[in-house]
Amino acid sequence: MFASIVVGTDGYDTAREAVRQAVELAARLGARLRIVSAYEPVPAARLREEAREVPPDLEWAINPREEVDATLREAAEAARDGGVDAETYARQGDPADAILDVAEEQGADLIVVGNKGMTGARRFLLGSVPNRVSHHAPCSVLIIRTTQ
Repeated sequence: MFASIVVGTDGYDTAREAVRQAVELAARLGARLRIVSAYEPVPAARLREEAREVPPDLEWAINPREEVDATLREAAEAARDGGVDAETYARQGDPADAILDVAEEQGADLIVVGNKGMTGARRFLLGSVPNRVSHHAPCSVLIIRTTQ
């Protein structure tokens, strides 16, 4: 039914719940799991300043996507703990675009996203990741209720 699942995460609790459920679904179906996180680039001046403050042997860790890499490592570890091997994708830019791009590139059968941001008038004014993904996905979308 679903052989390739894409899930997006930003590292917050609601996204962790979406990842947890995507891992469980992938494990039950024997599906491949791809975990996506988007990031905005860190300004070059901040990177230079941070690089000056760390020991030389750790300078390699200062990069424009250091936070998203940590988020993806945590999600991949959760997948391994659930018995699922996962590929991770860090993409610069808008989170919804990142999820949609990976889903299309990888031929995903299902996208899993949390419902955070879909309530109230804000979803009509600002748009939201789950709302945009559900309207533009190249495959089925499962919106996980991660908030009460």
